[in-house]
Amino acid sequence: MERISLMLAGALGFLGVALGAFGAHGLKNRLAGLSDGEQRLAWWNTGAQYHLLHALAIGLCAVRPAPAYPPSAVAPWLFVGGIALFSGSLYAMTLTGRRALGAVTPLGGLLMLAGWGALGLNALSAPG
Repeated sequence: MERISLMLAGALGFLGVALGAFGAHGLKNRLAGLSDGEQRLAWWNTGAQYHLLHALAIGLCAVRPAPAYPPSAVAPWLFVGGIALFSGSLYAMTLTGRRALGAVTPLGGLLMLAGWGALGLNALSAPG
C-alpha cells in the first residue's frame, strides 16, 4: 500500500501543480472578461489548493507506521475520492460556469475529512 500511496501522491501532486499553474496563467486572462470571472478563478484556486494539500496527505499515508487500525488503509483512497469530487467539481464549475456542480463539492470535503479521521484512528491504535 505504501508504494501505491507514493505513486498516487506523485501523480496527483504533479497534476495539482500543473492545474494550479494553468489557473494562474491560462485561465486568468480567459476568465477576465466574464462577469463572474473573479469568482470562478477563486473556485479554481481553492480546488488546486485542496488538491495539492491532499496529494501530500496521500504521501503521508505511505510513511505512517503499518496500520494498526485496518480502516486506515482506506485513507489514501478517501483522499483520492475527495480530490476527485471536491477539486474536480470546483474545476468543472470554473470551466463551465454551472454552479449546480457545487452540490458535489461538500461530498468531496466529507471524503477528505474521513481520510484524516482514518489517519487519526490509526495513530490512536498504534502501539507506543
